[in-house]
Amino acid sequence: MRPALLLVLVAPLALGGCLAKTAFDVATAPVRIASKGVDLATTSQSEADEARGREIRRREEQLGKLQREYDKQLRDCENGSERACEQARATYARIQQALPSVPADPPR
Repeated sequence: MRPALLLVLVAPLALGGCLAKTAFDVATAPVRIASKGVDLATTSQSEADEARGREIRRREEQLGKLQREYDKQLRDCENGSERACEQARATYARIQQALPSVPADPPR
């Protein structure tokens, strides 16, 4: 009977830490969940800068593609292709629409 009595006396001491940790986890869970939600809902300045940089690069790539297309159509137009002249005018209009969305390079 002695080992059982010893176990009954030692069990609360051994389990006290587990119970305290569980109580602490339960008490702090709402704060952790709320802070995680706020973190997911907000965008840091560096994340916003990275997203803006990606968008600018995408627009610059699109503008470069349009410019190469326009140059090819212009060469074909100069060689006498009326269809290429019409396509070049349409592509030039698209370039003019896209230009305001791409920031200018800073002066050197």
